[in-house]
Amino acid sequence: MLGDTGFHPFKGKVSKRFTDSHLSPDDPYLSYHDILLTKEDIDTLRDDWLTDNIIAFWEEYLEHEHLSRHPLSHIVLLRPSMSFMLIQTPDPTTLRQALPDFSRTTHIFLPINDCRNVEIAEGGTHWSLLVVSVVDSSSFHYDSLHPSNMNEATTASRKLGQLLGKELKFMDLSDSPRQDNSSDCGVFVCAEMRHLLVKRLLQADSKHIVNMSLGGKVIDAAGVRREILKTIEYYRKVGEKRRS
Repeated sequence: MLGDTGFHPFKGKVSKRFTDSHLSPDDPYLSYHDILLTKEDIDTLRDDWLTDNIIAFWEEYLEHEHLSRHPLSHIVLLRPSMSFMLIQTPDPTTLRQALPDFSRTTHIFLPINDCRNVEIAEGGTHWSLLVVSVVDSSSFHYDSLHPSNMNEATTASRKLGQLLGKELKFMDLSDSPRQDNSSDCGVFVCAEMRHLLVKRLLQADSKHIVNMSLGGKVIDAAGVRREILKTIEYYRKVGEKRRS
């Protein structure tokens, strides 16, 4: 479950402002570093398929609230747009200037989307997670509707390997937690990303091998949705206090 990190800064209930009816879908709801969330993004957190923006926000949050506390770590969280661009670009080496410098990177997290039409914004019907261990020349795929995103994940792994100048051993982890509906895939990606980053990689001793399997892990999707909503509400209140 997402709450296993012990991070509970809110303690109260989510503000009723989440039900504000005067906001239109495109209205800004929260500006957090490089991410601008809209009311439409917030609405998907109730019980819908998560947008690219929500997943990008979660990555931004993990970077600023967790990765920043480990200055010696070299872990990259690629945004959904970058992962999609990597999959769709015939020659991935042409993306070197657009992507982060991976020369010192140990691990890369990639949200994988099954959208194949570059003309459709926020396209696709399913999210999964690919984690690349550069130091081990391996990639690990977590799909809550296995094997839905197999083609996209193997393509991303192969093309990232080309960028890194090494062949990556692709591991499709079929024992990954499974969703029981058609809308929680992005929620599973957010939960798995946080657990693997905070509970596994950032806690690891460099002398020991990190277990990357999530077999047997239970994810409370509804709880994860509430936690992300509370996080957004918290930073919205922080922003309002700064402006007041």
